[in-house]
Amino acid sequence: MSNITLPSISADGSLRRYMAEIGQFPILRKDEEFTLAKNWLEHEDIDAAHTLVTSHLRLVAKIAMGYRGYGLPISDLISEGNIGLMKAVKRFDPDKGFRLATYALLWIKASIQEYILHSWSLVKIGTTSAQKKLFFNLRRIKNELKVFEEKELSPEIIKKISQKLVVDEQEVINMNQRIGGDYSLNASRTIDANKGDWQEVLVDDKSIDQETYVSEKQELDKRKSMLGNALSLLSERERIIFSYRRLTDEPKTLEELSKEFNISRERVRQIEVKAFDKVQIAVKSISKSQSNLAIENNKTN
Repeated sequence: MSNITLPSISADGSLRRYMAEIGQFPILRKDEEFTLAKNWLEHEDIDAAHTLVTSHLRLVAKIAMGYRGYGLPISDLISEGNIGLMKAVKRFDPDKGFRLATYALLWIKASIQEYILHSWSLVKIGTTSAQKKLFFNLRRIKNELKVFEEKELSPEIIKKISQKLVVDEQEVINMNQRIGGDYSLNASRTIDANKGDWQEVLVDDKSIDQETYVSEKQELDKRKSMLGNALSLLSERERIIFSYRRLTDEPKTLEELSKEFNISRERVRQIEVKAFDKVQIAVKSISKSQSNLAIENNKTN
């Protein structure tokens, strides 16, 4: 998979030229996609994998466009999304009955979001799931409320956003100030470009001590690891349905998933409930095992 060469767009390159280039790759029919995926899965046919990847580059570009307001080069967002796409193709099993686009969507978004979170760490966007949800949805909610390029939100708008995203109003205020509206980090601070850009004056005025930072990161990593281990116990279909229903900011409806998997809505609901129960049991088991291990280590020490 690492041998695959893809079209690229440099930081100062033409997005239009890149879109025209990837637009030449054909969109695969379901039977074509199935055959190519089987060839890759069973014979490691690199040409088949290349065709699967290139036929979905437009999907990556479309998803990446949705993250343009975070002040990062679109070329980087697309590159990260392409990495997620290749990971998806590498693991895709066509026998599960769903299309590659459905499976790859989560991988592409995850790859782009991880890149954004890492890139924005210099302004401490936060590590909790609520803060990440706020970070990735604040712009969208502001657009829905027709609030454009306003650094200071009115109390009424703050209240609406906090209610929509179920977070404290102060968190909305803090996050809006950190993001600073929809400005690019490289946007000039004045009409005179020689005055410098915004990223030159980004300062963390609410820094926490290193011990607290490490502690919070370890706790987050532990939770992610526990969830990852729990998800690994699910079947491919259970994992995808569970992710779409429980792990996304905008869950898909039972109707949407029933069409994607060609099963009834009731069957989707049953799979979701079963997957949720499995995850709960697994997380509790893992947590208990870790606690017992910690107790044993303390006794030994």
